[in-house]
Amino acid sequence: MKLKKSVKRIIIIIICILVVILLMIGMYFYGLTSVSKKSEVVKFNIESGTSTKEIVDNLSKSKLIKSKIATLIYLKLHRNIIIQAGTYELDRSLDTKKIFDKLNSGSIIKNTVIITFIEGKKVTDYAKLIHEKLGYSEEDIYKVMGDQEYLKELIKKYDFLDDSILNSNLYYPLEGYLFPATYEFYKDESIKSIIEKMLDKCGNVLDNYSAAINASKYSIHEILTMASIIENETMAKDDRPIVSQIIYKRLDLNMALGMDVTTSYGVQKEIVDGLSDSDLDSQNAYNTSVRNKTVKGLPVGPISNPSEDSLKAVFNPSSTNYLYFYADKDGKLHFAKTYAEHQDLIRQYS
Repeated sequence: MKLKKSVKRIIIIIICILVVILLMIGMYFYGLTSVSKKSEVVKFNIESGTSTKEIVDNLSKSKLIKSKIATLIYLKLHRNIIIQAGTYELDRSLDTKKIFDKLNSGSIIKNTVIITFIEGKKVTDYAKLIHEKLGYSEEDIYKVMGDQEYLKELIKKYDFLDDSILNSNLYYPLEGYLFPATYEFYKDESIKSIIEKMLDKCGNVLDNYSAAINASKYSIHEILTMASIIENETMAKDDRPIVSQIIYKRLDLNMALGMDVTTSYGVQKEIVDGLSDSDLDSQNAYNTSVRNKTVKGLPVGPISNPSEDSLKAVFNPSSTNYLYFYADKDGKLHFAKTYAEHQDLIRQYS
């Protein structure tokens, strides 16, 4: 009799255990079902470095999963799932498996903007583009770029920057250093982050010419200044080494560079607008006109953000004897060895 009672107890206990197990299994699978039968898409962001527990907590707070415990068990049973950082569009009608299929596949929303900065353009052009694409005001961009404390931080961070960018005569301290290229920025990318991505690119390009930079008697600031002049004075790639050679020759002869593009920059005009007598006489640190008594040699800094081709031209000047050039109405350059030849070109192509 006692044996029968013991067997009955054991059977009851086993049945209870099985019921509990079945209930737990049922609760587990129920916990993995969708939060809602109705489609409701929400944005869900996962930052790099976020732990699995934090992700599950955030999914629960966003009402995308029914059970945190069931979800954590599911992830323990499916260790092959790799959750990728990014912003996702997740539907509350999806069950937990489908949600993690999306997180595992990395099907993130493209929360970025592609911006192409064209070579030969100025900081002012770049600021307008950043404003158009990312919404920052041009004034805020200039404020960050001109902040002396921030510039000092950048000098410490980048070995190609020095106190040259702190010169109070510079219109825009980082002119010439914001390397023209195509960049991908987050829509909420900070102005400083944008600047530093462009400086990173500049540093990478300059690293390719480290031997030439070390061999030059000119500083990186002066090299970029020359490259910017070459960029804006030339249309044809083949003309760049010739203009480079003319710049070097004039510097060696202690001649005024007489480059109209620097004069235009000095008076904040576009070269196509032409130059007046007062522009040529303007006493500023960029005007290299023979009529300007302020500048001897190179201007105070770059006048645009030059391409790598113009940078190459600085390191590879031609070996001609030209000392002058003149651009015709189509922008084509014509070169001369003497001032008399130069005057002939002006008469011929004006």
